Amino acid sequence: MLFWIVIALLTFAVAASFLLPLIRSGLRAEVQARDGAMAVYRDQLQELERDKAASLITAQEADYARTEIARRLLSAESGLEVSQTQQSSRHIWAQGFVVLLVPVLGLGLYLLLGSPGLPSQPLTARLAEPGNDINLLIAKAERHLMENPDDGPGWDVLAPIYLRQNRIGDAQLAYQNAIRLSGETPERLNGLAEAMVLQNDGVITDDARDLFQRSQVLQANNPRAQYYLALALEQSGKREEALAAFKKIAADSPADAPWQPLVARHIAQNGGAPVNPNASRNSGPAPPGNPDAAAVAAAQSMSDADRQKMIAGMVASLDAKLQADPHNFEGWMRLVRSYVMLKDQAKAMAALKTALKTFPADSNEGKQLIDAAKALGLSVDEVMK
Repeated sequence: MLFWIVIALLTFAVAASFLLPLIRSGLRAEVQARDGAMAVYRDQLQELERDKAASLITAQEADYARTEIARRLLSAESGLEVSQTQQSSRHIWAQGFVVLLVPVLGLGLYLLLGSPGLPSQPLTARLAEPGNDINLLIAKAERHLMENPDDGPGWDVLAPIYLRQNRIGDAQLAYQNAIRLSGETPERLNGLAEAMVLQNDGVITDDARDLFQRSQVLQANNPRAQYYLALALEQSGKREEALAAFKKIAADSPADAPWQPLVARHIAQNGGAPVNPNASRNSGPAPPGNPDAAAVAAAQSMSDADRQKMIAGMVASLDAKLQADPHNFEGWMRLVRSYVMLKDQAKAMAALKTALKTFPADSNEGKQLIDAAKALGLSVDEVMK
């Protein structure tokens, strides 16, 4: 009931906002018409008195003229009243039309586009069961942190979400709270520094660089911090040092690392040649997927044959996923390497050929696929024909 009372009040307010200009314009026109008529007849009476005083007309003629002016004034006022009545009638019809039009039009649109049968969804109930709605999940976490501002893990969870949603100021504050309450970790330092970089339109400030350096001290193998530190060298004009830093990232990272194309572009921008990521490695190719902790624990207790079967199953699963979604470049790189690891050259070549249908050999991704195949010992002459 309260909802419909509010709707009725809002409808009245909207209708009144339309009616007020009409009423004001009608009253203004009536006042102007009355004032104009009175001014005309007032001037005629004054002129009549001037003529009488100048003996231009006799007293009897002046009386006759005054009577005629009075008659015209009465006649004009009578006509004005009729006109005002008609105008008021028109205003009433217009006002009635507006009053009816607004709610009828609003109701019609609501029935057409709205959901009258949808049950009410109060915010409290939705926050209690947010489901997979990311906005409700964020709102629920924000409400929790308002009530528990010293919940370090809560800030730790919310900070990267803010960063992904480009809420840079909120992300920076969340990372600062997480570090203050839970201490420094490479992930928190990297996140806070990256938020500061985004806040400054991509410029790596001294404060951000210090955070990345502290992150690298905590974790030596830290490509994210290494990339931004190399970028800081590039921005400061130290091209040779930046080139060496980017080359080191490329050499130390897996060939299928998602940041390899970006690092390769910076190497080229600083005057370097592409680096073969496997050139400094004597070990074989990396294993195919990213198994969870349970899979790793299970693999440790398996025999060699069972372990090979598990890996083969993971590779087959990856192959099926790529057949359904062939635009996964990193997936193709991993699949080719996995088949080589399983010593199945035929399937490795077949995967390479299929990948090159989506990523042609003359494209940047295609060139990386071919270079990786060469490094794995595959003969790429057949696919280059």
